[in-house]
Amino acid sequence: MSSDKEDTVVIKGWGQTRYIRKPSETDSLFDLFAEAISAALVDSDLKLSDIDGFAVSSFTLKPDRAIDLAVKFNLKVNWIMDGTTGGASGIDMLQHAASAIKDKTAKNILLLSGDLFREGQFADLVLNYNTNTRDHLAPSGIIGPNPLFALLTSLQMDKYHLTKEDYGSIVIAQRKHANSNPKALYRELLTMPDYLAAPMISTPLGLYDCVPVVSGASAMIVGTATADKSAKNNLQVKKIRANHNYDLHNGDGTSTGLSELAPEFWNEVNLNPEEVNYLALYDDYPAIVVAQLMDLGFVSRENSSASLQSFLDTSKTQLNSSGGQLTCGQNGAGGGMHGLIEICEGLRNNPDAQYGIACGYGMVTYRYGSCSNLVLIEASR
Repeated sequence: MSSDKEDTVVIKGWGQTRYIRKPSETDSLFDLFAEAISAALVDSDLKLSDIDGFAVSSFTLKPDRAIDLAVKFNLKVNWIMDGTTGGASGIDMLQHAASAIKDKTAKNILLLSGDLFREGQFADLVLNYNTNTRDHLAPSGIIGPNPLFALLTSLQMDKYHLTKEDYGSIVIAQRKHANSNPKALYRELLTMPDYLAAPMISTPLGLYDCVPVVSGASAMIVGTATADKSAKNNLQVKKIRANHNYDLHNGDGTSTGLSELAPEFWNEVNLNPEEVNYLALYDDYPAIVVAQLMDLGFVSRENSSASLQSFLDTSKTQLNSSGGQLTCGQNGAGGGMHGLIEICEGLRNNPDAQYGIACGYGMVTYRYGSCSNLVLIEASR
């Protein structure tokens, strides 16, 4: 029989590179990955030889895969995974890694994500994202996700009687968090007049509603808990749940798979939403933040505008405490790990905080993201 300590999956350390708006000729994805891995190893007090499991998520890594990086980084592993779920990939990889750790396939698993976009690479990605994009959307003139999420935002506004200012309040609140984050790409405080006056990208989405594309990498190491009380990390992976293609892509996109997960999830973890200290929601667009807030029960579907404003003004739960991707940028598939690191940073640096929840969302298979998941991280004090 294994002990509770051996069955406990913990986050041992993490590392994150700077986010680069326009990479130079000397920047490379391999070097960004190496920088993130090195930072995570230092943070966890581990050596590269201690790593025996490896997962990676990246769009621009192709034609290489996880095994190619394992060879390049001189990793010998018993467990390996290619993450393919984009904005849901960070938690997706963590879910699989936690299972591998519990069944003793591996002891220390390195999760890696990120992308580097040179001129033309992002355009190629959005034009050839999948066969639906390549064969149906691109030929009709729909280039990239902005028009799709503009339609979704309009649907959400009509369905829940939300205004442009409601979305602006989310962007402004996250920019306020970013003001104290030296890694955020955009740190200047934003006013509502500034938000409303921003250039229109795809009505009703303005400039500040669309996540900036960046290059960068993130790494995280998860493993079994140790008896070493001096270990600086005490963050336990308490519960992970995923729900992909929950509506068979027949819905309108204003709800995510979290809507089915949430009731059972809150019962399983024996928590109420207001007990969560840090909440990291995938934020490629403010409308997706709203959808997840509703799905999880932080914001009511009735009187949604007033409920959203009340949450932003009075809730003790910090939403996207780093500023989220809307201020830091979205480094391709690396965006799926942004929220994970955000809540870990919050829990580590705030001795009064105990619970953090990160949510993943991603892979626009046709009209909206089809993948949803969430994880509860607890700081054992």
